[in-house]
Amino acid sequence: MFDNLSERLERSFKILKGEGKITEINVAETLKDVRRALLDADVNYKVAKNFTDTVKEKALGQNVLTAVKPSQLMVKIVHDELTQLMGGETVELKLEGRPAIILMSGLQGSGKTTFTGKLARLLKTKKNRKPLLVACDIYRPAAIEQLKVLGEQIGVPVYSELESKDAVQIALNAIKEAKANSCDTVIVDTAGRLAIDEQMMAEIEAIKKAIQPDETLFVVDSMTGQDAVNTAREFNERLDFDGVVLTKLDGDTRGGAALSIRTVVNKPIKFVGTGEKLEAIDQFHPSRMADRILGMGDIVSLVERAQEQYDEEEAKRLQKKIQKNQFDFNDFLSQIHQIKKMGNLKDLAAMIPGVSKAIKDVDIDDNAFKSIEAIIYSMTPEERTRPEILNGSRRQRIAKGSGTNIQEVNRLLKQFEQTRKMMKMVTGSKMGKMMMPKLKR
Repeated sequence: MFDNLSERLERSFKILKGEGKITEINVAETLKDVRRALLDADVNYKVAKNFTDTVKEKALGQNVLTAVKPSQLMVKIVHDELTQLMGGETVELKLEGRPAIILMSGLQGSGKTTFTGKLARLLKTKKNRKPLLVACDIYRPAAIEQLKVLGEQIGVPVYSELESKDAVQIALNAIKEAKANSCDTVIVDTAGRLAIDEQMMAEIEAIKKAIQPDETLFVVDSMTGQDAVNTAREFNERLDFDGVVLTKLDGDTRGGAALSIRTVVNKPIKFVGTGEKLEAIDQFHPSRMADRILGMGDIVSLVERAQEQYDEEEAKRLQKKIQKNQFDFNDFLSQIHQIKKMGNLKDLAAMIPGVSKAIKDVDIDDNAFKSIEAIIYSMTPEERTRPEILNGSRRQRIAKGSGTNIQEVNRLLKQFEQTRKMMKMVTGSKMGKMMMPKLKR
């Protein structure tokens, strides 16, 4: 995500490295390169020009603070302006209705139906809400079936009327259904088209007028660049939506949509889709996105994802086992599963400051844990709890059963033993002892 833009901006800032102070000449040279980087990322021309003009105005005349180099000061100014460009502050969903109603809009292929399922899962698991999904795409039976499959996967009911061709009435009937079944949130998935047309816009306008949603969200494929921005402008003129959802940010996106759309339509980006999995959805934080664009990582989001998988009782149990040196392969497997639930491995690694650039050309396969899991699953229950009994013949059997070789099994056992020793050292340290009272409370 934004790899090319990040690399170009980093090169731009190098112009100021070694300079004793910020001058009109070196600022102009740097910002000329920054503007090129933004335009190459498919940022709207006027947005790019206004951005660099603002940065120039703020940079000139700035006194370089002690121990702060001109290049560092420029990064700070660019970071602050990028944050403002993308909205400045995080904007929450409005969920005040009884039930709260969310209307989804967007072109076909933007990932709208998939995102509808992701949003329902997020509201159910993180906000403790009881959503109802509504299939209002009366033109594509496949879209209705897709929504039903997503509903089954996340345990959320789906309302549909296969014989009806009246999207407005389906939406109204769904709201009655939600009230009857104590669902506090209704998410209406509407029809998408390959291009904007009058029939599509008239229909979704009629749905919005009839159901009076708390939120109208416009879902857009971020990989389409300025086309996404232009489509958002046209939708907004007709629908006056409340917020934007950018999907496919994990793909080869240049970043133009994320950086332009807020300024062009004057509506906040509320969510981003970062992968195909149903948990691959993040609330949009302008400052954190600016961090990532400038190669600073996003440690806050990484910690939040980890906390989502954190189980306090499990942590206490694991702490006791580690202290007694009883951490086994069952625990190891459990930790792997928690990491996998956090999302795409390369995306997670890129959230660590300084790592994004290092792994730019490294292929991190999401199936990296498969061979490890296969080896552990090939162990007997006793072998998992007592790794010390794994002699040569047992290792040969495990290698054969897991479709690996003896070297891979030996490598995993060595890594496991190193992990166990490290965990023991951490829990035995002063920091570990300081944490113990908290875990006991």
